[in-house]
Order: sequence, then C-alpha cells, then structure tokens
Amino acid sequence: MQQLPNITSLRFFLALLVMIYHIPIFFYNRGLPYFNDLPVFNKGTEAVYMFFSLSGFLIIKQLFIEKDTTNKIDLKKFYIRRALRILPLYYLIALTGILYYNFFLPAIGISLTQTHSLTEGILLLLFFLPNVLSTYDPGGILVILWSIGIEEQFYLLIAPVIALIPRRKAVFFLLAFSIILISIYHSSLFPFLMKYRLMFFYFSFAGLCSFLNFINFRYSKIFSYIVFALVILYFTTDIFVENLSEFQYSLLSMILFGSFINFFTQKSFSFFQNRTLVYLGKISYGIYMYHSVVMQLVGFLLLKAVPKYNLNNITAILASFFLVIIITLIVSHFSYQYFEKKFLNLKKDFRVLK
Repeated sequence: MQQLPNITSLRFFLALLVMIYHIPIFFYNRGLPYFNDLPVFNKGTEAVYMFFSLSGFLIIKQLFIEKDTTNKIDLKKFYIRRALRILPLYYLIALTGILYYNFFLPAIGISLTQTHSLTEGILLLLFFLPNVLSTYDPGGILVILWSIGIEEQFYLLIAPVIALIPRRKAVFFLLAFSIILISIYHSSLFPFLMKYRLMFFYFSFAGLCSFLNFINFRYSKIFSYIVFALVILYFTTDIFVENLSEFQYSLLSMILFGSFINFFTQKSFSFFQNRTLVYLGKISYGIYMYHSVVMQLVGFLLLKAVPKYNLNNITAILASFFLVIIITLIVSHFSYQYFEKKFLNLKKDFRVLK
C-alpha cells in the first residue's frame, strides 16, 4: 500500500504526548518535583487511543486492498509481517521489565509487592496478554505493553474475519461491530472488556473511515476544519472529558479520531513532511517502548542529584523532561538502526505480490 501523507510524523507527536503524560506521574511517585498542570500533559491515554485508530485505519485498509488485488488475504504472510514489526522490540522490553523488577531491584535492596508470580508474568507476556498482566500492576516498564497486546489481539481476530467478508458488506460490518462493541464495553454485560481494555472499536471504526472518501462530500472542507479544530481542543483542553460521560467521551473519541485520520491523509502538509519529523515518526515505536525504561534511569539520577546539588523545582522538572526525552530519542534511534531494521528488512520477503 502506498504510504499515506502525514501519518509517519503524526506517530511521533502521539508518542510525545504519551511521554509527557508519563514523566510527571513517574517523578511524582518518587517524591520529585513534577509539572502536569496543563491539559496537554494529561492526554497520553487519549494519544494511545488515536494510535489504535491510526493502526486500524491503515491495517484494515491494507487488508482490503490485498483482498481486492489478489481475491484473498494471505493470513500467514500478514501475521509474519506483524510479528517482524512488533515482536522483537516487544519481547526485548518484556525481558527487560522481568529482569528489572524481579532481579535488579531486589538485588539493590528495593522490594516490590507483586500480586502475581514470576511464572504468571512470563506466561502472560509470552502469549501476548500484557493487558491482563497490567491489571496486577507489574511495574511501568511492563504496564506500557498493554496497548501493544490489545492491538495484536485485535488483528488476530479481525484478519480472518475480513478474509471472509465480501467487500460490499465491509462498511456495514465495521459500523455494526463498532457500535455494538462500544455499547457493550460501557455496559455491565461483559465487565472483562473494560477490565482488560479491549477497545477494539477504535480500530474498527477507523477501518470503516478508511473506506469513506470524505473529501467528496459537499461540505467536506468545512467539515474538515471543524474536525481539526475539535482535535486541537480535545488535546489541549478538558472541555470534553469534564462535560461528557465516559461512554460519550469514548464515542466522541472514536468518531473524531477516525474522521480526523481520513481528512488528515487526504493531502500532504509540508510541516508533516519535514525529514526530521518523518524520521522521528519512524522510530516512534521505540520512543513509546523505551521511554518507560529511560525514566527509571533518569529517576535514579535525579534522586541523587536533587538533594546533592540542591536543585530547585524548576531545574529538576526541566531536567526530568529534557533527559527522558533526549535519551529516549537517542536509544530509539540506535534501536531502529541496529536492531529493529534487521527484522523490518525481512518483511519484504512476505509482502503480497500484485
């Protein structure tokens, strides 16, 4: 599938929102100065939801393009491509978290109260159920994996379904699936959906939006301006979260994100084609995965430096943001170039030939 414009850079900004959300929480929990007084510092979870929508938009579109081109979906090749992109870094971070919380911290005299056994943790991570593990509060390095598990669980479910659905029924199926799932997610019928955060409706509704050519609507230009303005308000204010119920907020998020991505990919915006931003978008998976590890390192440094050098609050806060972001970018760069690329280059052997 041809690369859609603006998407890669958008990934970086979403990863950045996740970072600036987690940094203040992490340092607050360690008794260090923090700052998160602006709404934009509290939108990390919503940024993950937009990641879900972005992934659903791209992958579902890709699956139907493959089906239109070859009259089938090669599920084996699809899952191998997903595995090559996701699993190497996923298992690296999973292993890092297991070793850190179960061996390193106890070795330096820091004991953690865990409500799951080491074996349970390993099995849940091994079989791609980190969202289940996250309910046991296993530590930030492992908690961050919850969203990766949900994404891959959705594709284990949806790819075979799409392989069976005629294209003419795709819009109805994706719309019905999204409405039914978001409704029961916020009901008491199946509480495990919310407990394990199985928000598949973000993926499916965005996949539905990938079918719709909003640009051809009569008032599409006006509608696009409204959608862009709402997204800015959504991430920079608390207007919606404070005035909507949990269900209404999820419904707004689902519709807004899918619509936004559709409009956002209709034409190229020069700002989002900046080479540096595009590259940061390429390493955004690493940014998302590594920042939780980097925070641990920076936390140790600042716990020593703040009292030793009598750093004031502003200096400590700026240092926490600067060090976590910069070190994460550096680590993600080297990971992408010398680790992830080795697996990404193998994906070409499993592309579907037209």
